[in-house]
Amino acid sequence: MKKFLVIGNPIEHSLSPKLHNYWIKKNNLNAVYEKQKLNENEIKDLILDVKKGKLNGINVTVPFKQTVIPFLDKLSTESEKTNSVNTIYLEGGKTIGHNTDIEGFKLGIKSSKINIQEKKILILGAGGVTSSIVLALKKMKASKIMISNRTKSRIINLTKLFDDLEIIEWGKIPMFDIIINATSVGLKDDDRLELDFSNTDNNKIFYDLIYNPQETNFLKIGKSLGNQTENGKLMFIYQALMAFEIWHGIRPEVNSDVIKLLEK
Repeated sequence: MKKFLVIGNPIEHSLSPKLHNYWIKKNNLNAVYEKQKLNENEIKDLILDVKKGKLNGINVTVPFKQTVIPFLDKLSTESEKTNSVNTIYLEGGKTIGHNTDIEGFKLGIKSSKINIQEKKILILGAGGVTSSIVLALKKMKASKIMISNRTKSRIINLTKLFDDLEIIEWGKIPMFDIIINATSVGLKDDDRLELDFSNTDNNKIFYDLIYNPQETNFLKIGKSLGNQTENGKLMFIYQALMAFEIWHGIRPEVNSDVIKLLEK
């Protein structure tokens, strides 16, 4: 039986096993997908298990999308451009790090019928997934991309990858068309960003990469101010779909059953 994992810390919120095992069963595959909470010092040995054939693939979530890179043999073009990995597999005896977050975000946005072209985007957070979101937004021709993060050194690392980002001091909310929460604040019910959005015009879009819980406090605030809100459910589904296709050579179907599965 083939074995796949999603690793992270925290990992309790992840619905990846629910989705992947659903697709595994639908396609009659002899495989299992599990989640595992890790500490940083355990990553090297786990990736070696892929090389030895003990594991057939790994998904990577917060906070290890960059931490895994030194232990891999090769990066895909997407991972090189973003310095971020969320999917690991073995090819030709080498461990490969790939990034399906970019296309996953793009497909999720398209499915939500959100128009990015010529829009001003404010991203909150500069963690491992932010570079993927920036690259996707550039591909979708956003007019301006602004980044705000508590720790400025993280933004400096992003500016090494992308030279035209506008840095916004944490706590200040400039004019935007779409605001994206790319922080992990919201995974717990009582999590709050502690930012003041009261002067924001309505008819904006509040987008949270978090999909579980379905409505974070960030989205509740956005909705209360008369804005459209979207969570990261569709991005999550599409990034998972592409990882599934890499591992199994099968492109699973995204339908209402899949959507409902994640809403239970």
